[in-house]
Amino acid sequence: MLKRQLGVTLIETIVFIVVVSIALGALLRVFQQASIDSVDPVVKTKALEVAQATLDEILSRKFADNTPTGGVPACNPCSAIGVGPGFNDVGDYNGYTNNSDPNFRISVSVTDAGGDLGIAANNARLVTVTVDYIDSNPLRSAGRGRLSLSAYRVNF
Repeated sequence: MLKRQLGVTLIETIVFIVVVSIALGALLRVFQQASIDSVDPVVKTKALEVAQATLDEILSRKFADNTPTGGVPACNPCSAIGVGPGFNDVGDYNGYTNNSDPNFRISVSVTDAGGDLGIAANNARLVTVTVDYIDSNPLRSAGRGRLSLSAYRVNF
């Protein structure tokens, strides 16, 4: 009578090690890609915060140079869009750029946009803040992105 042998042969052990190492290698590549991409939302969120802060700063200014403090009564006629001293009104920010952070470059455009709202063209201004950002993650080639926020400022 033959005795039943228990255990694993050398061939079975080698096959098991090969299969497990292939699966583990694939799993590690997935985790590596996930860790590389985990920085991307952080960069986009910072770009959004920079754009929102700049837009809030601009919208807190007067509509035009000759707008009284508080905005009432509305200026008529209002001063034209253009860079003035001290950035004291919305129109002064047209063409504004800020490159102080090389990863987040800010540019602003201000246009008369009353026609978009059904009022006189010079009674509303469309402020657009654009942030060009660079994802300088060392684990991949630098990615570039652009984020724009726009808002209307009305002469009230």
